[in-house]
Amino acid sequence: MKRLPETEFEIMKVVWASNPPVTTAMIMGAIGEEKGWKIQTVVSLMQRLIERGFLRSEKEGKERFYYPIVKKDDYLNFETAHFMKLYHKNSVMNLVNTLYKSDNISDEELDSLLQWVKEREE
Repeated sequence: MKRLPETEFEIMKVVWASNPPVTTAMIMGAIGEEKGWKIQTVVSLMQRLIERGFLRSEKEGKERFYYPIVKKDDYLNFETAHFMKLYHKNSVMNLVNTLYKSDNISDEELDSLLQWVKEREE
């Protein structure tokens, strides 16, 4: 699996959140217009996702329907593993320490993390 550029990831988020099949019109309605994309841009991005193995398509009449091949959880696990290796030497403690030092983690999240650790120990 390869990492997706941000624009293609944005499309995949819409695909994953939708009931398949998805059409280019659905993508345009969900994010294309707010991003200022033309329909041809969406078609090109969808084609790239097919080439990368993230989507498959079927044509019915004039409409093309897209179906996800890669599951959201699988991709997020892949991205998270890459992030952890690249930035935190595969250390959860390095990640948590970075979040703690930067005040990006709330007291509620720290409490949830502690609860999770306690449950894992049992």
